[in-house]
Amino acid sequence: MTIKKDYTFFAHSKKDCPLSEWQPLDRHLENVAHQAGLFASAFGASSWARLVGMWHDLGKFSPAFQTYIRQSNEAHIEGKPGRVDHSTAGALHSVERFGKIGRIFAYCISGHHAGLPDWQSESSPRSSLSWRLNQQELLHAARDGNISDGISNQGIPSEKSKSGTTISRSFWLRMLFSCLVDADFLDTESFMDQERSQLRTGYPELAVLEPVFAQYMSKKLANSPDTSVNRIRAEVLQACQQRALDPPGLFTLTVPTGGGKTLSSMAFALQHAIAHAKRRIIYVIPYTSIIEQTADQFRDIFADAVLEHHSNLEVSAVEEESARSRLACENWDAPVIVTTTVQFFESLFASRPSRCRKLHNIVNSVVVLDEVQLLPTDFLKPLLEVIRELQRNYGVTFVLSTATQPAFGPQKSLDFNFAGLSGLCEIVPASFNLHKRLQRTRVEVMDRFAVPLSWDRLADCLKTHESVLCIVNRRDDARTLWEKLPPGAFHLSALMCGAHRSNRIAAIKKSLDAGKPTRVVSTQLVEAGVDLDFPVVYRALAGLDSVAQAAGRCNREGVLERGLVYVFQPESRIPAGYLRQAAEIGRQLLLQGGEDPFAPRLFEQFFRLLYWTQGDRLDKENILELLGNDPELRISFRTAAEKFRLIDEKTYSPVLVSYQEGKNLLEKLRQQGPKRQLLRRAQRYVVNLPRHTHDRLVHEGAIEEVHPGMYVQGYDNLYDDDLGFCADRFWVREPDELII
Repeated sequence: MTIKKDYTFFAHSKKDCPLSEWQPLDRHLENVAHQAGLFASAFGASSWARLVGMWHDLGKFSPAFQTYIRQSNEAHIEGKPGRVDHSTAGALHSVERFGKIGRIFAYCISGHHAGLPDWQSESSPRSSLSWRLNQQELLHAARDGNISDGISNQGIPSEKSKSGTTISRSFWLRMLFSCLVDADFLDTESFMDQERSQLRTGYPELAVLEPVFAQYMSKKLANSPDTSVNRIRAEVLQACQQRALDPPGLFTLTVPTGGGKTLSSMAFALQHAIAHAKRRIIYVIPYTSIIEQTADQFRDIFADAVLEHHSNLEVSAVEEESARSRLACENWDAPVIVTTTVQFFESLFASRPSRCRKLHNIVNSVVVLDEVQLLPTDFLKPLLEVIRELQRNYGVTFVLSTATQPAFGPQKSLDFNFAGLSGLCEIVPASFNLHKRLQRTRVEVMDRFAVPLSWDRLADCLKTHESVLCIVNRRDDARTLWEKLPPGAFHLSALMCGAHRSNRIAAIKKSLDAGKPTRVVSTQLVEAGVDLDFPVVYRALAGLDSVAQAAGRCNREGVLERGLVYVFQPESRIPAGYLRQAAEIGRQLLLQGGEDPFAPRLFEQFFRLLYWTQGDRLDKENILELLGNDPELRISFRTAAEKFRLIDEKTYSPVLVSYQEGKNLLEKLRQQGPKRQLLRRAQRYVVNLPRHTHDRLVHEGAIEEVHPGMYVQGYDNLYDDDLGFCADRFWVREPDELII
């Protein structure tokens, strides 16, 4: 192909539209460079990001790409057979121009479709950056397109990179990558789907939301009965409002269950953000069962200013991406984000563009980590290191909120070195004495854990109480026990989708408020942030933090002088690993805890023993080594991302179920493919299944893959109104399903 002088190079095409409506390449490069630079200005790297944006698509100047784009309207998506590599040329140009420093640009540019690469890779050598930087013919091909000096001839930026933690260099590079891919996605979206692009605008500022929140809280306090618990909640709220003016940093909010942490932490976050010009509030929650409750509560206050983002229903691989799926992914541009621990932290260690694009919007925000004691210990060291990095270098204030504050302070001994987090500031003064003032339960250890309690005997115990909550460690335990109770008992587990759990929790609250007999069997999902209040709670042996959280569902409002909490040794074996270690430490402390097994000193002891027991497993996949500050910039981004899985994709896999609206949504997903608004709505209708069960049901045709990496329920009878997803029913068909 011979390039003529007046030849127009294109970045994107539009199907069935004349060339005059296509996007010129130089315009796309300028747009992305400008937008990426604006994003990166928030952390002092605008000229770096601008240059990354200017060079990211140099490969599209090649005659091969320009020929291909005139034949396919998805030419700009790499990764499928027949498509032209247009991301390596800019990486090669960067290294040729700047030497080793050019690798900073090369990682971002080469990964803006396939994801941040490893420097070297034994398992996939051709995907490594070092291998791609040997493909000089791709740069020569791009230069055949006569790239202008105004684009290619740029000087090296003068802004300094970040330092101060063991992952500062790789994280700074990941943030540049986030600025690039979000700018690229947004410009592509603006060109391809102007209507959808306009939906991303119009969010209110936090300063507009603050008086709305103040009015809501004023009304709530005025309408609350004058009880001792409500007076304590008002004190906690006032303490949060006063401390919000403190300088940005790392804060803890330690309040016993029922003390009003959710709204008080939001009060702190809002006022702190306004006082220190923060851009958004990100509320991070461990379970999807709580995210729905919390998001609904915030939407009642802030309406459409809240974005709820879970961790499922995403295209699972680069080769499965399309223009539509790329435009559907979130970039967290709303002022209030409610998300899961999995989504938040896996994104911070991700390599794929769709997960990284939102990272730059975390800069200069307030992040509330709710129920922070549930951070998984297998990744605790990298989790705390990225918290330190964000606070130190990106203006993020963290609030670590829980009733059972973990021992995150530094620990050092002959056999244990735990850097932890220094400089943690507690928001609530010790003089409040909240532990004693909110002590509303008495704990009894059944049989002193000498013998396991059979499910039959436990069911008989539960039948003696009109209203009782029993929390067990496993999904199958919850079903087994529930089936032994009289009709009318409630069941809760993660085999129920989020919408189902929300409806079930609402039904339980309604039953309790009406004074009706209410028996509930649940897994531990009910322990964090679910506002239930029972006179009696039974809890299978677990870590001391879990038992305390279970006790927080007992006599929550302090109506009784003391609620009763029974802790028992379950008939089933506690799952191996962390849960069993935590339960064993919990057993020791419960047996020696005396009249006050939840004293703050015992939680400190529990977490210190737990972290010491875990030892090197606090970074079991060596994430910090993979992402360490290597002077030669030899970083293993993709390997780290594959290993950093808080929910292991090899262990669990999501499926969209046909509960209520979910049935309509899965049909729309079949017909329309992934769209951002559709995926948002579908989040509440997803169940994570064990991978071996998921694979078996796919093989049997009981689960269907309707879009690459996205699965839906196939047979109606697989989902039960009481139990949720019942994999053992896949061989039983509904009569309508037998009609040919």
